[in-house]
Amino acid sequence: MSARTERLLAAIEAAGIDRLLVTQPSNLRYLTGFTGSNGLAVVGREELLFVTDFRYVEQAATEVDQAFARVQATGQLARTVAARLDGSGSLRLGFDDAHISVLAHERLRDLLPNGVELMPAAGLVERLRRVKEAGEVERIAACARLADEALEEVLDRGVVGRTERELALALEVAMRERGASGPSFPPIIAAGPHGALPHAEPRDVAVAAGELLVVDWGAVLDGYCSDCTRTFATGSLSGEAAAVYELVRAAQQAGLTAVRAGVPGREVDSIVRQVIADGGYGEQFGHGLGHGVGLETHEEPRLSSRSDDVLEAGNVVTIEPGIYLPGRFGVRIEDLPVVRDDGCEVLTGLAKSLRVLS
Repeated sequence: MSARTERLLAAIEAAGIDRLLVTQPSNLRYLTGFTGSNGLAVVGREELLFVTDFRYVEQAATEVDQAFARVQATGQLARTVAARLDGSGSLRLGFDDAHISVLAHERLRDLLPNGVELMPAAGLVERLRRVKEAGEVERIAACARLADEALEEVLDRGVVGRTERELALALEVAMRERGASGPSFPPIIAAGPHGALPHAEPRDVAVAAGELLVVDWGAVLDGYCSDCTRTFATGSLSGEAAAVYELVRAAQQAGLTAVRAGVPGREVDSIVRQVIADGGYGEQFGHGLGHGVGLETHEEPRLSSRSDDVLEAGNVVTIEPGIYLPGRFGVRIEDLPVVRDDGCEVLTGLAKSLRVLS
C-alpha cells in the first residue's frame, strides 16, 4: 500500500467515516495512478477498490496501484460499487460533496443498500495533495522549465505586428513540441489596454510598439502543471507605466521573501498588498495573491485576504500581484515557488527586469 493511501486512511478515520468514494479525476490519479476519464475508487481499511469500464480495463491494469482490487463495471460505475457494499450493518460512506452534483448524489443514494449512510467528506484528498513529494516538485520544476523555453522561442521570433491570438497559438505549439501534453490553461496574451483585464482572452489584434504586453501561460507535463506570468515592453513606455512595473516587481519580491513554512497565506497577501497600497495603487490590485499548483492549475493552499491556510514545507504556490488600469494598461508578475522551512525555492526562471521586445 502506498504512503499516500496510508495517509488517506488515517484522514478517513479521523473524519469519522468508514470508507471514502473518490470520483474527482485529479484525486483519483493522485491515489491510484489512473489517468483515464472514467473511474472511481473506494478507500477503506477493509477494501481498496478501483472500478472502471471496458474501455479502460487494460489501461487500469498497467496504471492503477496494485493494492487496489480492479473491477470492470457492467453498467454504471456507481451501481457496481453499490452492489459490493454490505449494508447489513451501519456503514458511513464519505463522498466528495464539492464535486458531486445534487442529481448524482440522489442517484447514488438510491443505489446504495439500506444501512449505508452517505457522509459529506470534501477535501480529504486535496489536503494531502497540498504538500508535494520530492518527485512531484521535480515534475513541476521540469514543467516550468519547458514552459520558460517555449516562451523564449516565441519571443525570439518577435512580437510586434503579430496578433495576440497568433502568439498564443505559437506558444501552445512550442510547449507541445517540447513534450507537454498541452497548456495548463489557455494562454493569456494581452497587449496595451487589453492587459488591464486579468483574464483577458487573446484577440486577432496585432501587438503594437510602445506598449506593455502581459503573458500568462503554463504547461502540463507528466500530469503536473506550471503557471507563470511576465509583463514585457514593446518599446519606450510612459513614466507611469514604467513606475507601475517596478512597483509590481518590488511587491512580488516582497511576497517571495515572506514565503516560508508556518506563515499564513493571508499574511503574505497582506505584505504584498501593502507595498502596492503604499505606492498609491491599492484599489487596482483586486484579486488574491496566489494559489497552489500541482495536478491542477488551481488547488490548495490559497493566499488571499480571505484564506485560513497556513503554508507548509512542500507547498507549491503562485505569487502573482498585479496592477490594472482600465483603458490604459496592466502589469502582472508571477512566479512559482516551492515552500521550504526557511524560505522558498522559485521554480520559474525567466528574468523579471523589464524586458523590451521587438
